[in-house]
Amino acid sequence: MRFYDSRIVASMIAFAAMTLPTDGYAVEQSDTLVLSLDRCIEIALSDNPTIKVADMEITRTDYSKKEVLGQLFPTISFGGSYSRTLAKQTMYMNMDGFGGMGGGDSEGDEDAPAEDSPMSRGGSGNGIKVGLDNSYQVGFNASMPLIAPQLWKSLKLSDTQILQNIESARASRLSLVNQVKNAYYTLLLAMDSRDVIQESYDMARFTADLYARQFELGAATKYDVLRTEVAVKNIEPELSQAEISIKQARLQLLVLMGMDAMIPVKPDVTLSRYESTMYEQALGLSRDISGNTDLKMLDLQTRSLNDALAVQKASWYPTLALTASYNWTSMNNGTPFNNLRWNPYSMVGVTLSFPLFEGGQRYYKVKQAQVQVNEMAFQRENLERALRMQVDVSIDNINTNVKQIASCSESVKQAEVAHDIVKQSFEIGAATYLQLRDGELALTQARLAYYQAIYNYLVANSELEYLLGSHDVSASMPAR
Repeated sequence: MRFYDSRIVASMIAFAAMTLPTDGYAVEQSDTLVLSLDRCIEIALSDNPTIKVADMEITRTDYSKKEVLGQLFPTISFGGSYSRTLAKQTMYMNMDGFGGMGGGDSEGDEDAPAEDSPMSRGGSGNGIKVGLDNSYQVGFNASMPLIAPQLWKSLKLSDTQILQNIESARASRLSLVNQVKNAYYTLLLAMDSRDVIQESYDMARFTADLYARQFELGAATKYDVLRTEVAVKNIEPELSQAEISIKQARLQLLVLMGMDAMIPVKPDVTLSRYESTMYEQALGLSRDISGNTDLKMLDLQTRSLNDALAVQKASWYPTLALTASYNWTSMNNGTPFNNLRWNPYSMVGVTLSFPLFEGGQRYYKVKQAQVQVNEMAFQRENLERALRMQVDVSIDNINTNVKQIASCSESVKQAEVAHDIVKQSFEIGAATYLQLRDGELALTQARLAYYQAIYNYLVANSELEYLLGSHDVSASMPAR
């Protein structure tokens, strides 16, 4: 009777599955964004905020160079000034025939005026007050460097700074590509691992249901039912953790691409698809570190220090500047704005400056810059040695992972055959549940190890690509 009820329930479930609308599931599937790795990288390089900041730094440095270049052009300013005289200057004259006008000693001078003479009372002996109360000046002033060696060298320093920012933007792109690849591979590993655990869970669930039906028919013991149910419960946490891992990997990928975290995405491949191309890639691995971004940045820093050294040396050279001005002046007494008379005044000239002595400051600045250049040479040597060591380690890891993938692939095939044998034996009663469970666990572990080995290979290959700087990101670089 219970068997008949089970068939009725199964028929009802099948009928419901056929009659219920599937539009909701189709919409869910159509809403899921299926992306390839190349597409994820393309989106990240165009929408990631870090890349946008790096590109803005290039633009900012370009403006900085134009600012330095602007110093080669004339500078023109317009200004005005006003001054009010509080105490006028006094002028004294000492000329032959005018003894008393200088205010000095006139004793013995026969021509000196008497003490009560008008000249004495008029103040000639006390000097002459000169100047007016109010003074105005407005006009234009211009200057342009004609010979400026230090300024010329600064232009090369600005060019090197722009190249450094361009390389920094390239480094940001290479780092982002590496992060996107790792996130994409992590999502693949999480989804494949979830599928393996899900299959193990389905097998355990099927076995538990089978023993439950047999127990109802009296063909199995309560112990068999409890043991199979415990096996199901033991897999459920692993399945939940796998789902959480998928969610976290998907969020990490979306953040790197600069997309909304609520957008459902999934890869268009599985980890096993990469096995067919890994052997050819492993044979063509490069050891050329000339594209390494740290090495290139160090070379540009050395170039920048050489330019800075040239700027310091240029401070010993003379400078020549052209100056010109055109002004209007006016002076009056009394009220500031009465009786204004404006008179034009203009001039043009050159200014030559030849540095002679500054207490040894320029000399020691040159010495400091030379020491920094020498330090960079040692740093480059050390960096190049470390990079070559890292490349060798990365290639060894890749080769090891290739061998491990081949071994795990063979292990999966053997585990599948063993599982099929024990499953068929279990169905005819020639094998126990423990033997079946052991076969299922061996198959699950073999598949997980296989996917983990492929993931390790892909991550190691991505790290080597980042180390060598071999990924072409020129298409996403800003045009200049």
